Amino acid sequence: MSDLRRIIATLILFVLSRLGTIGLSENVSPLGLWENEDATFQIFESNGKLSARIVALKVPKTPEGKEKTDIYNPDPAKRSTPIIGLVFMSGFARKSDTRWDGGTIYDPKSGNTYSCFVELETPEKIKVRGFIGVSLIGRTEYWSRVK
Repeated sequence: MSDLRRIIATLILFVLSRLGTIGLSENVSPLGLWENEDATFQIFESNGKLSARIVALKVPKTPEGKEKTDIYNPDPAKRSTPIIGLVFMSGFARKSDTRWDGGTIYDPKSGNTYSCFVELETPEKIKVRGFIGVSLIGRTEYWSRVK
């Protein structure tokens, strides 16, 4: 009889631990809308990897009243592409429950592309680190989840 109790207790602990993991995974998902001081971004999944697009700008027009475009893109054919809708992050693979690595981030303010990782600090705050070569040489931004 004690073996049966041990098996049942083990099964209960296993089920409870799996339920906790499911809840944790949902809470730490980076998918959704995020913002910084300049824009609102949508992080989405594509082909098993994370990407992000710009969905709104705090200042969407130039001083001349025109829609902002990707004027610094190294490819002249892409310089008329609107900034709103631009997919500027891609290729991020999950490394842990809170970190996604191996992606790139494009800076439309300079036209440069950098290696990048994203890490959830809390369910409401994400760290985005763009860098050249090694992550020691780069810039970090923190985005807040849009409510």
